[in-house]
Amino acid sequence: MPRDMRNPERAGVAMATLVNHPELTKAFLGFSVHLLFRSTLPPRLRELAILRTAHLHECEYEREHHKVIATAETDLTADEISAALDGKSDDPFESTLLEAVDELHESSRISERTWTALSARLDTKQLMDLIFTVGGYSLMAMAYNTFGIEFEDER
Repeated sequence: MPRDMRNPERAGVAMATLVNHPELTKAFLGFSVHLLFRSTLPPRLRELAILRTAHLHECEYEREHHKVIATAETDLTADEISAALDGKSDDPFESTLLEAVDELHESSRISERTWTALSARLDTKQLMDLIFTVGGYSLMAMAYNTFGIEFEDER
């Protein structure tokens, strides 16, 4: 966990909720830190996948939080972020990545056609990170939606 997040007073609404189960939170944070800070996916692709996942799960907290991250840490424009939320991109590869997110959401797998297209630019580790990013953020969206965690601009 980043040092500035270790102070529970500044940890935000999500972390303040999750600490109600310290053992679970500790176990899950290692995975979450990998997805956000150690993933082999380029940050732009990671954020596109997270934004689309958040939108598909109707998770306001995740969607708004990652709009902030995408704007601060990638070259994604507001228009590109808006399009990605709707599953669209002017870039053919990014469109394929967004299709992969939709496929995972709809059928829990990526089609052979989409996998082949993604494999042209992503290596095995990146493909695995994509799947685990979508899965991990789907899990977080389910939790945040169930717990009623709403976005508060924490910056």
